[in-house]
Amino acid sequence: MYKKKSLGQHFLRSASYLHAVADAADIKKGETVVEVGPGEGTLTEVLLERGAHVVALEKDSRLIPLLREKFAGKIFEVIEGDALEFEPTDKKYKVVGNIPYYISGALFRKFLTAQHQPSTLVFLVQKEVAERIARSKKESILSLSVKAYGTPKYIKTVPAGAFSPPPKVDSAILLVENISRKNFTNTAHEEKFFELIKKAFGQKRKVLRNTLGDIGPLAAERPEDVSLLKWLDLSRLSAPADRTIR
Repeated sequence: MYKKKSLGQHFLRSASYLHAVADAADIKKGETVVEVGPGEGTLTEVLLERGAHVVALEKDSRLIPLLREKFAGKIFEVIEGDALEFEPTDKKYKVVGNIPYYISGALFRKFLTAQHQPSTLVFLVQKEVAERIARSKKESILSLSVKAYGTPKYIKTVPAGAFSPPPKVDSAILLVENISRKNFTNTAHEEKFFELIKKAFGQKRKVLRNTLGDIGPLAAERPEDVSLLKWLDLSRLSAPADRTIR
């Protein structure tokens, strides 16, 4: 199958890494799994073998007939379209995917902020992105945005050679578990949190007094050095308290 460069397609074909993705998601028989970008269905096959009900989101129309034929008779459905436009309706599901690097941040945001959030998310992402989210001592908008909703864990490095065609850099399996909105007291708190971090990281080399004004003990800190808990406290104290969480 000819890959579309415009879709950032790099198909994972290594059995050991495919099983590592499924292991990270801790798939149980009968669970619904939304798979982003199934491609040729190599990961889909592993998920189905473990008893998952797979809902696959595939943008490349050329792959739809292949997937439907390959998994005919299985508990499988494929939806043609952009995963960023998909609206989850299940109240209990997991998300997995070998996702295009160029929309990694958008896909994290899409599912973590959905009205119906997944319980668990496992993405194959660029190694540097996984390290920034789960291992770096310095925070970023992306790391804070993920940690606000769940617990990220760097599972395993996946070398470029495990993909066809191989990307220019290594990837990693990133797990986000225990996903919820428990860190936010209400919708206003959630909105204020993102408003503050976007404003602060817009000039991330400046200390917070220069971007957010007089905010007490944090005024002399740079945004990357402020922990999630402190950002949550700051946004809670400055947010209206009359709007309930979704």
